[in-house]
Amino acid sequence: MSADDRPDTAEDQSAARGGRTSAAGTALEKSMRILEAVAAPGGPHRLTDVMAAAAVPKSSTFRILASLIEQGFVRSEGESRYGVGPRLRALSALVSGGEPAGIEHILRELQEATGQAVHLALHSGETITYIRKLESAQPFRTASRIGMRMPLHTTAIGKSILAHLPGAEVRELVSAAGLPRRTPHTLTTPGALEAELAAVRAQGFAVDDEENEATIRCIGAAILGPQGRPIGGVSITTVTFLVSRTEIEAYAPALLAATRALAPLL
Repeated sequence: MSADDRPDTAEDQSAARGGRTSAAGTALEKSMRILEAVAAPGGPHRLTDVMAAAAVPKSSTFRILASLIEQGFVRSEGESRYGVGPRLRALSALVSGGEPAGIEHILRELQEATGQAVHLALHSGETITYIRKLESAQPFRTASRIGMRMPLHTTAIGKSILAHLPGAEVRELVSAAGLPRRTPHTLTTPGALEAELAAVRAQGFAVDDEENEATIRCIGAAILGPQGRPIGGVSITTVTFLVSRTEIEAYAPALLAATRALAPLL
């Protein structure tokens, strides 16, 4: 951690006030000002610049940024610099009625190539959050919806994300969230999950074989950020009575190509 990243011990002796008192506003107001500062043109921005633009004390800025990073709204770019995170980009796209260039096209191509439902989700703490869903061409619909949060250990996207996280972080997430059972096929012990994640790393994708919902089978792969850290993932969703495990695994090359193409857009 650099000197810039170390929070002050007092509620702020060094914050540039930018026309406001440094402690002004509720926690929500401070968070909004920090988001505005991070999203300003010319980013990624240094911690000291974010602090000055938002007129929030350094200790509070550091604490709020840490939370926003965990939730995916801000991304740490290294060297005490912070940029817009994938959830903030997705929110901007929803508000503007569109999507970042290319995302819709990539997902649509994957859906048309497979004929199955396609999901795009972002990692958020102990869960994933669906931000895009393209329905299957088949005469069935899954219960998933945009904005729904799902566990990491039961979903193909979630397991793909876990497979790319450091082991210590995976253990922390499991300790915090547990491994609750959703179906008879859910992985509910750390040993079983660890073995599954090793297989995911070896093959590059994960399969949810009725682990999250009965009769639903998915294949998923992680979308990796600039430092190789997972920021989300894409899945292809089918029903077990129409598509076998062997058949869904055959979608892996198209799925992996889609995640590579999406990485620079998120």
